[in-house]
Amino acid sequence: MPTFEDLDGLARAMPEADARLSTTGRPDYSVKGKSFLLLRPPRKDAIDPDTGEPMDDVLVFRTQGQAGKSRWLDDPTLPLFTTPHFDGWPAVLMRVRHLDAADAASLRELVTHAWAAQAPKALVKAYLARRDAVDPHSQRES
Repeated sequence: MPTFEDLDGLARAMPEADARLSTTGRPDYSVKGKSFLLLRPPRKDAIDPDTGEPMDDVLVFRTQGQAGKSRWLDDPTLPLFTTPHFDGWPAVLMRVRHLDAADAASLRELVTHAWAAQAPKALVKAYLARRDAVDPHSQRES
């Protein structure tokens, strides 16, 4: 059962990842100045069905285009979703409170995928080569 601390560790472990607080005081993980994972502030496009209030725990993971987004949204091992605000935008969403329902290996691959969507191609290629040399059974292409 992954926690936010696990997610934080995964994101910080990516090559050249930078973890900082955004202007709204929320975690934002980037590579070479490009965000790949962030905790966004509450917005009217994501309403908690139980409270009727804007969700305050929505994580945004970048994806590699719409094909990557569709693939992740179809993954039954992760509680991902999107909103109309993100139509046409390469990102998937997950609530922090649902991290414990995520498959740990799939979450690790999602973080890798999000990082790879924003990192320079040479950095991604080098990282994936090292990773695959250590673990030739990695789950997905990033």
